[in-house]
Amino acid sequence: MPLANADVAAVFEEIADLLEIQGANPFRVRAYRNAARTLQELGASVRKMVADGADLDALPGIGPDLAAKIAEVVRTGTCALLVRLHKELPPAIGALLAIPGLGPKRVRALYQALDIRSLDQLRDAAQQGRLRGVPGFGPTLEAKILEATATRLAQDRRFPIAAALAVADDLLAFLCRIPDVQRAVAAGSLRRLRETVGDIDLLAAARDGATVIERFTRHDDVRDVLASGDTKASVVLRNGMQVDLRVVAPESFGAAWVYFTGSKAHDIALRRLGQERGLKLNEYGVYRGEQRVAGETEESVYASIGLPWIDPALREDRGEIEAARARRLPQLVGREDLRGDLHVHTRDSDGRASIEDMVAAARERGLTYLAVTDHSRRLAIAHGLDPGRLERQIDHIDRINATLRGFTVLKGIEVDILEDGTLDLPDSILARLDLVVGAVHHRFDLPRAKQTDRVLRAMDNRHFTILAHPTGRLVDDRPGYDIDLLRVMRKARQRGCFLELNAQPTRLDLTDVACRMARDEGILVAIDSDAHSGLEFDHLALGVNQARRGWLTADDVLNARPLPALRPLLAATMG
Repeated sequence: MPLANADVAAVFEEIADLLEIQGANPFRVRAYRNAARTLQELGASVRKMVADGADLDALPGIGPDLAAKIAEVVRTGTCALLVRLHKELPPAIGALLAIPGLGPKRVRALYQALDIRSLDQLRDAAQQGRLRGVPGFGPTLEAKILEATATRLAQDRRFPIAAALAVADDLLAFLCRIPDVQRAVAAGSLRRLRETVGDIDLLAAARDGATVIERFTRHDDVRDVLASGDTKASVVLRNGMQVDLRVVAPESFGAAWVYFTGSKAHDIALRRLGQERGLKLNEYGVYRGEQRVAGETEESVYASIGLPWIDPALREDRGEIEAARARRLPQLVGREDLRGDLHVHTRDSDGRASIEDMVAAARERGLTYLAVTDHSRRLAIAHGLDPGRLERQIDHIDRINATLRGFTVLKGIEVDILEDGTLDLPDSILARLDLVVGAVHHRFDLPRAKQTDRVLRAMDNRHFTILAHPTGRLVDDRPGYDIDLLRVMRKARQRGCFLELNAQPTRLDLTDVACRMARDEGILVAIDSDAHSGLEFDHLALGVNQARRGWLTADDVLNARPLPALRPLLAATMG
């Protein structure tokens, strides 16, 4: 969207705040605040002035330097100074400024006196009574800050999709036991399979909405009822999750499911298509004037605007509307498409089961092969394998395979990528394996160029097969290390090796966006459980969810291939 005067002024206000926190010259801070005020009060459009080549430094309080920055913000939406200030200060400083009672001076005082850099640290300091020891803070202000911080953290809290799915499944089973409920389903970001959700959206079809709502709000797990009416309710569960329930008539169910599933941008795009056809779309149905023409099923809603049904995982307005109009929607990968798992641990390193136990668990889940990839020696905390122990494991796997029918254990290793890009084990032992999974487990703090070169050098090893958890991120806990993922993907394509989508719920690494990038670059992705016990093979479903959001089909997934088709691909990476 084109920037308005207020948007440019907001950038200057943010610059002033950050400069003040840094302790910059007060006159410089004041110059940015005055410039922001000038822009807010300006009658003309600064965007139009820039387009017309107007003399911006003729504005009150605006000199050549500020004029250049105004033009930069209008053209790009930001400016280099603001980007630099964000890099120089902790990322959560903006969140601190949003707390009532905390302006730049107080944030700076907390930063200097207590090294407070995040909302969590602010809450902890307030709980411990340490804020009142900072000049300008007292018990009353401390209490207000504690309340505001707790509220903000609760609003910002997100839950892993695995936990949200389990909670939703229990609640949906409860709703389906209510006599009048014909159907109950998940909607919102949970149905779109986002890796974390802020709340859970549920939808039920029933005639007597008031009874359904009343029963729902009396569920044993409900801690607080935030809102309750005849057709909708919002509650907080004992585990802190917020759940919103909407009840609609059965004939409106499909329209409501579409309406409450898609992202805001997706829904806006659908309504725009409807308007082009003289139709109105809402949660109750599709209407031409007063006549209801669709709404009982999702398929009928999409068909009314000339589209095939769109998988919920794609409903983010990332090209799915255009693909649907062109009848080019992908046939997304499903859990049933996976034939094996290429990243599995046993008790030979940090796993909790024997190879034989892992084989049994994999077979129970319909897999036909797995790769044992225990850690290499550098990861001492995981009891990593040295060459001698790996040799013995290889021989043991050969003996196991001699007894199996219809299942194969592949010989592999999760080898550490050292800081210089070499691998943690010699080529002589790697050459005996079916595949080598390379992973970064230390020195996440390397600069972008060095981290990228480190991984690229590792991929040059003639035995390198798959890059494990390619960014090293932990969901909502640790950001990925700084790496040029596009360069890594293009190197993988050149080398003929692969990237992993690690399905551990704490990782889900690659992201959905990175999966889409890999697909566009022609890189096969291995959806792996990284299982350390038999139960963890069930994480594969979470990996498939992520892959679906990334538009991956079975053809894009390495381990959706049967073993005879997989072996040549693995062999080609092993020199």
